[in-house]
Amino acid sequence: MSDIRVEAASASYTVHVDRNILASIAERTAPFAKKISQVFIVTSPEIDLLWAGPVRNGFEALGKQVTTLLIPAGESHKRMTTIERLLEELAQHGADRDTLLVALGGGVLGDMTGFLAAIWMRGVPFIQVPTTLLSQVDSSVGGKTGANLAAGKNLVGAFYHPLAVFADLDTLSTLPPRELHAGLQESVKAGVIRYPNLFDFMEANAEAICNGDLAVLQSVIEESIRMKAEVVEEDERESGLRMILNFGHTVGHAIEAATGYKQLLHGEAIGWGMIAAVRLAQSRNLLDEATASRITKLVHAFGPLPPFEAEAQRLVTLTGSDKKKRSGTLSFILPTSIGTVDIVRDVTEAELLAAVESMLTEMRAANAVTA
Repeated sequence: MSDIRVEAASASYTVHVDRNILASIAERTAPFAKKISQVFIVTSPEIDLLWAGPVRNGFEALGKQVTTLLIPAGESHKRMTTIERLLEELAQHGADRDTLLVALGGGVLGDMTGFLAAIWMRGVPFIQVPTTLLSQVDSSVGGKTGANLAAGKNLVGAFYHPLAVFADLDTLSTLPPRELHAGLQESVKAGVIRYPNLFDFMEANAEAICNGDLAVLQSVIEESIRMKAEVVEEDERESGLRMILNFGHTVGHAIEAATGYKQLLHGEAIGWGMIAAVRLAQSRNLLDEATASRITKLVHAFGPLPPFEAEAQRLVTLTGSDKKKRSGTLSFILPTSIGTVDIVRDVTEAELLAAVESMLTEMRAANAVTA
């Protein structure tokens, strides 16, 4: 087992990475959740059938009352209407301040459960049990929770950390290849922005990673978590350094919004967003051609990135609704080498439009080859 500590300003907790740990989660949680009388497992119908049993049995063996709340899978359900329904269900089942929420599933479910925990009776404890690669390497760590609005992604939310994170590698065995590959884009991001050794490792082991080799994937997961933990420890509330975690996300979120959160997985949208950021960096002479090629090649190695329908100007307009906009200015994270990025705040609309058009041209060319 690997235990990775997150020492943020407002909370400290451990991310446990191992195989076959679902059945022991209740026992591991007991020391820091002694007052818990009732447990709510928030999950999707699919994950409930696959993985909830050992978690549920563990808490019941400790004498806890366990209730399951179900959320349909998919980004389109990450809405305030879902949050309101879950709040009503908590009330109906008598949840109180000694309630523990368990987020069992992917990033959407983890974000929503964390937000639910943050606002139920002004805050109850929760743990993250991520079952997708994307949620294990990124969204389960760092305390960001929230829901989407029609106007944009994660515009409603709170910084609220879990008591612990339990990343069971065995849950990855049931992931469809597309889900696995999409999650890897967040690890590509981690390598580009801060961990060049991780980037090199992913380049050298791309085939084994794509094939789901758990030993190789464990290294990718652990290094991705360590990178994010370092950043969160230094800048918990995204006032400075943590902004680098948004590499590829401004355009990626715009793609998700433009397509109604239905055409691409989150990681796929981020993959295209990273390519747009690379093109923007090149246009500013911040990144040489060879390094740009390495980044885009690795992004595509964990594809194929599906095509989508959206106009360039529409995507540029949607970036204006991004939650990271401050004082009317958007910040873009642009790579300058493998492992270093600049935070750029003076990107013009014309520059961004050109980068997005370049990305769309690349997408259409890639789609023509595979068609």
